[in-house]
Amino acid sequence: MQITNQKKMAAQILKCGVHRVWINPSYLDQVAQSVQKEDIREAIDNGWIKAKAIKGTSRVRALKRQEQKQKGRQKGQGKRSGSANARNPRKQQWMATIRAQRRTLKGMREDGTLKSSQYRHYYLKAKGGSYRSIAHMKAQMGVEGISIGGDE
Repeated sequence: MQITNQKKMAAQILKCGVHRVWINPSYLDQVAQSVQKEDIREAIDNGWIKAKAIKGTSRVRALKRQEQKQKGRQKGQGKRSGSANARNPRKQQWMATIRAQRRTLKGMREDGTLKSSQYRHYYLKAKGGSYRSIAHMKAQMGVEGISIGGDE
């Protein structure tokens, strides 16, 4: 029994694609007898014809993988394409360290640990890349005789 025309009409009425039209197998004969759109509408009202739900792409696996990556997993050598500089650019690293060092220096100047001349000296040293980190900078200050509040 041919029901292609019925499916086409149902798709038009349901405003979906032909492949999303579902016809109840128990009522195939009645649907096959339907020749007009009015008959198809009646079959839809009776529940013999329905539109299947739209299939989506499940994000469950992707979200799970993303969660693992946030924990630092699944980031080994085999997963990497691109240089270390592409993944974490040297410029970004520099910006992060210099900003942290400058912030620390400003704080030390404001709380009176450093005088303006000392601040300027260490600022320029930091700019020149003399310090790997804030801890390194503070250690150097300690060596040069500046007492830092937290290190006493």
